[in-house]
Amino acid sequence: MQAALVAGETSGDLLAGLLLDGLKQRWPELQSVGIGGPQMAQRGFEAWWPHDKLAVHGFGWEVLRRYREIVGIRKQLKARLLQQPPDVFIGVDAPDFNLDLEASLKAHGIKTVHFVCPSIWAWRPERIEKIKRSVDHVLCIFPFEPALLAAHGIAATYVGHPLANVIPLQPDQAAARARLGLSVQNTVVAILPGSRDSEIAHLAAHFFAAARLIRQARPDTQFIVPVVPARRAQIEAALRMSGMVEWVQMVMGQSHTVLAACDVTLIASGTATLEAALFKRPMVIAYRMGWLSWQIMRRKKLQAWVGLPNILCRDFVVPELLQDAATPQALAHEILQWLDAKARQPEKIRALEQRFTALHTELQRDTPQLAAHAIAQLLHS
Repeated sequence: MQAALVAGETSGDLLAGLLLDGLKQRWPELQSVGIGGPQMAQRGFEAWWPHDKLAVHGFGWEVLRRYREIVGIRKQLKARLLQQPPDVFIGVDAPDFNLDLEASLKAHGIKTVHFVCPSIWAWRPERIEKIKRSVDHVLCIFPFEPALLAAHGIAATYVGHPLANVIPLQPDQAAARARLGLSVQNTVVAILPGSRDSEIAHLAAHFFAAARLIRQARPDTQFIVPVVPARRAQIEAALRMSGMVEWVQMVMGQSHTVLAACDVTLIASGTATLEAALFKRPMVIAYRMGWLSWQIMRRKKLQAWVGLPNILCRDFVVPELLQDAATPQALAHEILQWLDAKARQPEKIRALEQRFTALHTELQRDTPQLAAHAIAQLLHS
């Protein structure tokens, strides 16, 4: 059994790693190749290109300046897979890269699976026809998605969200703080400005400036930022510019430990916000991008929310500050609101934790096994 996979970014690498667990359990002699990261490599995956080659966001210059390289990678990958066809191709998220590739492979008789339904319910609904042309089956991580796809004649299976099984229902904050060398008594704010260079470029300075304002209001606050190695220099430069080097602890990786340890997090919109919700942590979601990308995105948005916790709860359970609204002053104010609530309105914090616990339970499934079973049925059909 040979599976080709393409996973872009850190979140895709994590999801693909968990998927490979299920595939290897069903097919112990599995060979897996394509584009991926360290989590996939730990499962024996052979990466022809590293996953961070696909890590871009936005619509304007951010994408255009990388377009030729990314298209070149896809062309080479397509040729290689057509020359030595795998039993199945699995595109893990990264729809801008994967859907076109999947369409070409499907046209040549290769079974195609897309893991993580593109967010057609949030924006870009025109993708539905492209999904139909490109994939034989979609593995969905949210329970409402299969019915939406079925209405358009697309086969899909709800497999739960893999992170819901990785993250404990009741995270151990004290143990996490001990591992990170953080005080049990002090307030801890986690800062997560994203994993892509463009996200960090737009958000890190604002986040660290907000941290400076929070520290002025609450001098005993501890700040911690988890960093992927490829972005270390970028984060360090932003910290130096902010004058907060002395007050912000930087750790390599360990984002889950950081979220378990914190009282509240200032966080970039994306998969990390769902991770924060599964850790039952109050958060302030922010996002900034280039002007052109923002103009396009705001016109394509289909609903009121951007952050995954709010989308899944169908309510503004946590604040979102987007683009020009994401000023250091506004970010600091919203974080301080959560810290004040912890001291003076504990029922507000408990209510949020209850909503996130219900969400966590809804997303818990045996994702690796369900995904492998769906792929096996596709191959035998």
